[in-house]
Amino acid sequence: MRHIIALISISLCLAGCKNEKKNTSEEPIADAKVENTEVNTGDEYAGIQDLQIMPISHATAVFKWGDQVFYTDPVGGASAFEGKPAADFVLVTDIHGDHMNAETLQALNLGDTKIIVPKAVQEKLPSELNSNLIVMNNGESKEHMGFNIRAIPMYNLPQSQDAMHVKGRGNGYVIEKNGKRLYISGDTEDIPEMRNLKNIDVALVSMNLPYTMPVDQAADGVLAFQPKKVIPYHYRGKDGFADVEKFKQLVNEGNKDIEVELLDWYPEKDSK
Repeated sequence: MRHIIALISISLCLAGCKNEKKNTSEEPIADAKVENTEVNTGDEYAGIQDLQIMPISHATAVFKWGDQVFYTDPVGGASAFEGKPAADFVLVTDIHGDHMNAETLQALNLGDTKIIVPKAVQEKLPSELNSNLIVMNNGESKEHMGFNIRAIPMYNLPQSQDAMHVKGRGNGYVIEKNGKRLYISGDTEDIPEMRNLKNIDVALVSMNLPYTMPVDQAADGVLAFQPKKVIPYHYRGKDGFADVEKFKQLVNEGNKDIEVELLDWYPEKDSK
């Protein structure tokens, strides 16, 4: 009888050990499934979740990123910004009148708000604004108000001294915050510095002949650096408006994972 009881006890112990080993081997598989779900969920959103872009016109816009606001290429007078939040800083890309307007900058009553500009813009703005200006050259980076801002070249191809946009004069910008990156192209073509960009979440890309590039060239440039989202802007040219629907089609045909968002940059066009 003692032998029978001993045999039963040994059998129960062995069964318990076997179950413990089985449960231990399953736990990492369950953990792996949870981790994969979390990663996939994070990749579903294209762009920057806390970034709001408010087009004013052409190249002029108000960006609200989290709690901070910045303007790009403010033109059109203070009335163009009525009802919009005040700027914490301003970015100006180039010297042309659709990007740089001293009267608008002064009318906005910026106080001590900083205006980030290329050297060529600084040289054309009135001295009254000098204390506001931060000059950045192509390739430079600066930390400002929690953002990393990098000046990117913008220019026409082929390069020439009589081009509308010569290399080194104007700035595009890559603005980074919390690991997210926004690219504002300025007046450019699909230059190597654009095509070689990495990890861009949202890109604003210009396309207007004869000043920048046609939509097929813009689409080709976008397909090279593959932002998560691209927004065509600055698309009024000498002979009307670029075909941004065609641009969207070309990008989608080349890479369906790039989201193309069309915003209303020309409200006066809709009112006609």
